Amino acid sequence: MSLVELRAVACVRGGRRLFEGLDLVLEPGGAALVTGPNGAGKSSLIRIAAGLLAPSAGTVERTARAALADEGLALDPRLALGRALGFWSGLDGADAAEAMMAMGVSALADVPVRMLSTGQRKRAALARVMAGGALLWLLDEPANGLDGDGQARLEAAMAAHRGAGGAILAASHQPIGLPGAASVTLG
Repeated sequence: MSLVELRAVACVRGGRRLFEGLDLVLEPGGAALVTGPNGAGKSSLIRIAAGLLAPSAGTVERTARAALADEGLALDPRLALGRALGFWSGLDGADAAEAMMAMGVSALADVPVRMLSTGQRKRAALARVMAGGALLWLLDEPANGLDGDGQARLEAAMAAHRGAGGAILAASHQPIGLPGAASVTLG
């Protein structure tokens, strides 16, 4: 059973066709890494898979809940990080404390989200995805802003997620550890 299927998907943005005829199936434990130059449609593809952008052609079928980490943090900036992440785990029944520990932000639990550095915000966004309990992770440039420790934690979290039957669709300009991932090159 696949978690997401994209069939003959095309994307037109600003009157320009970014890609067409794209087929992708992600099953439990699967992963795909989307690469290509700026403006090739990597983020658009992630948003199409999330259901936030309609494809100009083709179909998208998701059989699992998805969690998206992109440039938006999706955490209340006024709240302490632990409380903001607790909101998501409360909705979905996952463990925010475990997600914070996995991404190395437990010590920041009492810090308001608005006070986090760029790298801390990225770690928090990834912890939010983990705390959401979704089987399908949609990650747009997940390593941007992360230091070496953050990248290692991201790679460990992705491996654990896939090992537990989750799937990952990631778009990245930089190499990320996603062994065995299908390659989707745009542009």
